[in-house]
Amino acid sequence: MLTVTMMLKQLPVLASLLLSVTAPGFLVLTPSRVDAADLQTIKRRGRLIVAVKDNLRPLGFRGADGQIQGFEIDLARQLAQELLGRADAVELRPVLNQDRFKVITTGEVDFAIAKVTLTPSRFRILNLSQPYYRDGAVVATRDPAIQTWANLAGKPIAVLNDSSTVEAVRRKLPTAVLISVPSYEEAKAAIERGQALAVAADASVLAGWVQEFPQYRLLSPFLSTQDLVIAFPKGQQYEELRQEIEQILRRLYTRGWLEQRANYWGLPRNLSF
Repeated sequence: MLTVTMMLKQLPVLASLLLSVTAPGFLVLTPSRVDAADLQTIKRRGRLIVAVKDNLRPLGFRGADGQIQGFEIDLARQLAQELLGRADAVELRPVLNQDRFKVITTGEVDFAIAKVTLTPSRFRILNLSQPYYRDGAVVATRDPAIQTWANLAGKPIAVLNDSSTVEAVRRKLPTAVLISVPSYEEAKAAIERGQALAVAADASVLAGWVQEFPQYRLLSPFLSTQDLVIAFPKGQQYEELRQEIEQILRRLYTRGWLEQRANYWGLPRNLSF
């Protein structure tokens, strides 16, 4: 017989059950997919399940062979190596930006390494690790006359609609003329039409931009700073996993592994890191 305490413990599971009809007059409760696990369960399972990006060069993207690669992919595999003894002991699950937190809170993945920035509001629904890369707003241009972002004072700069970069540009370059665009493709078009002299966005985004369009280059220093972190589900049962990953991240930082892989993938170094 279920006690009140046992029933309360089962509420999250019961809430995730879906009704499906298998035959006339019969209803069967089918659980939604829940794969998030504590550290000991992961070790018994023998693999990590990690949400990643597959459309954001150089963090996570598909190469010519269709395989996912990038800085965050290297990190996921290195965590598997350190935690389970095999770099291939990881299942990569690509996610869209809008789905990154849902797959964590619904327990579909163990954690996410998918360009998650550290913000106070996210601590309400997630557990977050220490940073593995210090990102931030930077500027890219193809104009040889522009050597630093300070040269863009009073000049037109393309920025994505409602992006966090807007505030960074306004703070550092209050006289710049911001050209609002809906996409990075439109930002490039604005520069080619002469409507803008540069584009401002996260370094982790524009690093891929200059790799794809080598006529562009990144200007230094960064306009702002924001940390990329690993996101875990809330709950005491996941705390041992988070602490173990934290220890691995500290070792990777101390050994220079994180910096070496960031350099390999062309991610600029934020000197405040």
